[in-house]
Amino acid sequence: MALDWIRVDGTRLVDESGTTVTLSGVGLGGWMNMENFITGYPGNEENIRRVMLDRMGREAYDAFFDEFLVAFFDEADAAHLASLGINSVRIPFNYRHFEDDAAPFELKQSGFAQLDRVVTLLARHGIYSILDLHALPGRQNQHWHSDNPTHIADFWTHRHFQDRVVHLWEALAEHFKDRPEVAGYNPMNEPSDPTGAVLPVFYERLEKAIRAIDNRHVLFLDGNKYSTDFSFLDGRAEPLPNTVYTAHDYALPGITSATAYPGVTRGEHFDRGVVEQTFLRRTEYMRRTGTPIWIGEFGPVYSDDRSQDSWRYQLLRDQLEIYRDHGASWALWTYKDIGLQGLVCARPDSPYVELIADLVERKKRLGVDSWGGSDVGVRDILDPIDAAFDAEFPDFAPWPWGRQPHIATLVRHILLAEPLAEQFGDRFAGVDPAQARALAASFRFDETVERSGLSDVLRSHLTA
Repeated sequence: MALDWIRVDGTRLVDESGTTVTLSGVGLGGWMNMENFITGYPGNEENIRRVMLDRMGREAYDAFFDEFLVAFFDEADAAHLASLGINSVRIPFNYRHFEDDAAPFELKQSGFAQLDRVVTLLARHGIYSILDLHALPGRQNQHWHSDNPTHIADFWTHRHFQDRVVHLWEALAEHFKDRPEVAGYNPMNEPSDPTGAVLPVFYERLEKAIRAIDNRHVLFLDGNKYSTDFSFLDGRAEPLPNTVYTAHDYALPGITSATAYPGVTRGEHFDRGVVEQTFLRRTEYMRRTGTPIWIGEFGPVYSDDRSQDSWRYQLLRDQLEIYRDHGASWALWTYKDIGLQGLVCARPDSPYVELIADLVERKKRLGVDSWGGSDVGVRDILDPIDAAFDAEFPDFAPWPWGRQPHIATLVRHILLAEPLAEQFGDRFAGVDPAQARALAASFRFDETVERSGLSDVLRSHLTA
């Protein structure tokens, strides 16, 4: 299906005839950028790939990931999204598909081929792609989803890493410059620049580099502090041309252990009005400058208690209605996983999920995953640490979220994740290539189960 070029026209995205285009989409998290809660492993992607290669050997390892990259998203997945009324997919990818740290600036064609395959099959179903560099060399934020094994974002202090990102985007722009089915480029997911001074300078440099090659595609630029803060642009020049500034809009009741909505979460009352005020605060820059609004990520997680689904769906309905009221485009996080948040999920009795099921439960008990995890099972570890900080460092509040999330990152998401990752790798010891392909095939669309209530919410909203 032929798709029109999309461009920015004031507060709107429009097609070639000037008709308003609202991007209504999903994120393809877990495919070319793996995340621990999506596919069940502990820690960060680079490390889990290391231990899997060590246990499986090269042949079985390659067989697993060759199958995984096709099984996780293929023709049937694109057809399913089209059947819901989805018209866009944000495609996150890790720089490691394009470049090895041991050979910087030497680009691998296999990464381009993977993107080409999915961009093409989405276009056949009338769906735009937004290309999202989700994990950058040097790590642009402090957490696992930038493939960060530490809590340090070195991207902001090393020109070398910045040069590599510019080089990669120049190559991507050259490769996709004549492809209107790509709605645009999202060059950096959730930057977290502690100073706020490097990010605007880098965006200006990157924009010039891309525009020297490709002047047609829309740029989607995330805000600082995980795409929630645009104060780094205060006092700077007008918004960049043909650019959308993108916010992420996770609502607190949807990402915590809340048990009701509307209701009280962490001592604060939440209802539709409060959720809308959060949206308005996060998009103030766009509304003030008259630029389009695109919510690049949002959406609740789902409890094991299925009785809670109804109010989580209501939260989602409220957010979708708010976005419609304000003319915002959006991309729901995320399309496919093993059960926390996806529209479709690998079956609990699939070979892959059965293989790692008890380790996933251990992750939950230890609170190893940041997203969807809880510290309830490890308070005996954390309480003495909190007490020591109360006594010795009461004013310690590190970037970006303060003391308690910082301690959680170091203790739960790194310290406890490292040995658990070794145990995860052990599950793949002795797996031969045929078995590896069968495990990865657990993510094929016809092997998944649909979260039908979530599909109903989306279909109802998109056909209303």
